Amino acid sequence: MSEKILVTGGAGFIGSNFVPYFLEAHPDLTIVNLDKMTYAADERNLTEVRGKPNYIFVKGDITDKDLVEKIFTEHDIRGVIHFAAESHVDNSISGPEIFVKTNVLGTFTLLETARRHWMDAPGQVKKGYEKCRFHHISTDEVYGTLGETGLFTETTPYAPNSPYSASKASSDLLVRAYYHTYGMNVTTSNCSNNYGPKQHGEKLIPTIIRKCLNGENIPIYGDGKNIRDWLYVLDHCKAIDLVYHKGRTGETYNIGGRNERNNLQIVDAICAILDREVPRKEGKYRDLVTFVKDRAGHDRRYAIDATKLETELGWKADENFDTGIVKTVEWYLKNRR
Repeated sequence: MSEKILVTGGAGFIGSNFVPYFLEAHPDLTIVNLDKMTYAADERNLTEVRGKPNYIFVKGDITDKDLVEKIFTEHDIRGVIHFAAESHVDNSISGPEIFVKTNVLGTFTLLETARRHWMDAPGQVKKGYEKCRFHHISTDEVYGTLGETGLFTETTPYAPNSPYSASKASSDLLVRAYYHTYGMNVTTSNCSNNYGPKQHGEKLIPTIIRKCLNGENIPIYGDGKNIRDWLYVLDHCKAIDLVYHKGRTGETYNIGGRNERNNLQIVDAICAILDREVPRKEGKYRDLVTFVKDRAGHDRRYAIDATKLETELGWKADENFDTGIVKTVEWYLKNRR
């Protein structure tokens, strides 16, 4: 029997890119995918793996202690790769409670169940479970905002500014505590903004593409000069695989694309591709841009220093923004939903 890894949130954007990649890279492993199937998940995202003998889907909530316990017991789970999270900042402003429940209590439930199954006591791992690892996927938003210069590193103090980032910071600290208190084999990664195929339509890049194709106004917050470091989703998946298998226990690794762009540059890049691929009958797609009231507490700039990941584990992004955005737009043109 192959070793079983629990992946949470595998039907969401990053998770559904990770699951097919991981199963192809490690055909000797089996993934048990636990996903609540909220509005942000889509079963169509996992058509590549449906029916595969080393893929098992379980619909459920990571805060459901009995269900998580049942999964660990039935499948003898030997590793956790934890994506599941509420992640849309705007939604965390209007309704923060579910972010605390899912991101904090859900992470706690997973950690505590894993601890009971893998360990007999603090610092004492059960025989045969020495290689079990809990990998937690987080965000660069826990670090707050940057000025015009500088980069987030793994030692940047936490300063979350939204209910979403505060809930992710809390979950990161729980993972850290389980390493320092119990000696659990954990790793954490904090990534920059992901983009690519299968992203939910509420996010910036799919919204721009959809609005363009529908001939609707493209809403841009404030002055459009908010800067993010953009990471192609498959590059993120490869980094997670590396950290899970080769990262040092108890360590955090920042994953960034070294592709800083402001929102206006994102719009310009997408509009230029669409002008070329599916031109409008009149005018250019850029004409659809409209500026709207800025988001409350909108962080100005994020940028990640991925040196630790690059030097320790040899990771390097295969895509830069110019190549990745073309692949992304082309995917959405082929998969309009």
